[in-house]
Amino acid sequence: MTDIATGTGSWVDAVKPYVEKAPLAALFLGISSGFPFAMIGANLASRLAQDGIDKRSVTAFSLVLLAYNLKWLWAWVVEGVKLPLLHRLGQRVSWMLLAGVLVMAAVINLAVVDPSSDIMATVRAAILLGIAGATFDIIIDGYRIEILRPDQLGVGAGMSQYGWRIGAAAAGALGLVVAQHWDWTAAYIVCSLFALPAMLAALIVGEPERHREIASRKSGGDLIQAIVGPFIDFFKRQGALLVLLFIIVHKIGDTLANLTFRLLFNDLGYSNDEIALYDVGVGFWALLAGIFVGGILYARLGLKRSVLISLVLMAVSNFSFAALAAAGKSNLGMAGAIGFENFASGIGGVAVVAYFSALCDLRFTAAQYAMISAAASIVGRFLTGTSAGTLIERFGYVDFYLLTTVLAMPGIILFWLMMRAGLVDASIGSAATDKGNQPAA
Repeated sequence: MTDIATGTGSWVDAVKPYVEKAPLAALFLGISSGFPFAMIGANLASRLAQDGIDKRSVTAFSLVLLAYNLKWLWAWVVEGVKLPLLHRLGQRVSWMLLAGVLVMAAVINLAVVDPSSDIMATVRAAILLGIAGATFDIIIDGYRIEILRPDQLGVGAGMSQYGWRIGAAAAGALGLVVAQHWDWTAAYIVCSLFALPAMLAALIVGEPERHREIASRKSGGDLIQAIVGPFIDFFKRQGALLVLLFIIVHKIGDTLANLTFRLLFNDLGYSNDEIALYDVGVGFWALLAGIFVGGILYARLGLKRSVLISLVLMAVSNFSFAALAAAGKSNLGMAGAIGFENFASGIGGVAVVAYFSALCDLRFTAAQYAMISAAASIVGRFLTGTSAGTLIERFGYVDFYLLTTVLAMPGIILFWLMMRAGLVDASIGSAATDKGNQPAA
């Protein structure tokens, strides 16, 4: 077994877990988790830009993604409310099916609006998809953590991130290609099918054996525990406020940069087909390599050192887009920037997500991970929606991406200080220690 803190094990041990049942399920969960983000992120940005909507309005639409940062407000519903009829399938499986159907309906709803003639209808449809997608994320994350054993958290996080990028990139590329040859309505309707992998995975794998029901002796106590329990459990841990600060600041630069890539590509003159080729073709294989290397680093170096390395690499990846902006349109430059960004994200997808998963208590996995993942990107998404377009227009892409590189530094320094103080180990929850009764594969 790989030790979560220090990391031991052979190179073969780092590869074998990728073919086990739970990590493979995490791959399919990630695919469905990633595609709504593309529908209201990159694809909507391309759709609006091609309809002649100005940059400030396009980047303002990224505020819709704040639904993902507010999902902790209703995560208790997924945690504590039992669905009529469907609950016989289990708490997690029943909510997976309902959330998947809601996401498909919301994508189709966004498909039929016309931004050029009714921008407010587009806003409403995007908000509905953001809420549905965030709810889907709540149940997907809780389910993923609970089907994985503690020793599988690293590789499971990597497979989930790999699936997320497949879902986001495949939906993004498919949407661009279908829109190029038909229209955006057809593109969105076709992409709604990306909700099915998570729903099928839940039906095949079934209710997680590590899931712990919230128990209370008082009438209505389960719902009260579902609402307040996740916060009480987290904040009573040693150094909880410092851990939360790291969660908030570590990805500001990365989030700010990632949500503006399509604007850069459009302004540099790349076609939809070129964006699809490099974003998916090069990015896909670079991400695969990053996840593979991330799994090896996690096994050989342990959680703490692999997280620190991934934070440094993700900061450098932002700098590569400053170089691309300075060089101008270059297929080789675009391939290099996208390749390095995906490679760094692959490593971070294993290490950082494994740490965030390990922070959860098995009674509140869905609600606590919703809180953690929401806090991880809220500042970056807010800055993107309120100021990214203005900053780009005022300073240009080069200085903007240099700024995102500088903004990554506080997270690196803070995590290093947490390592020195022992707070990384002290913050671990039962998701990283309770093995449950699951079989080995």
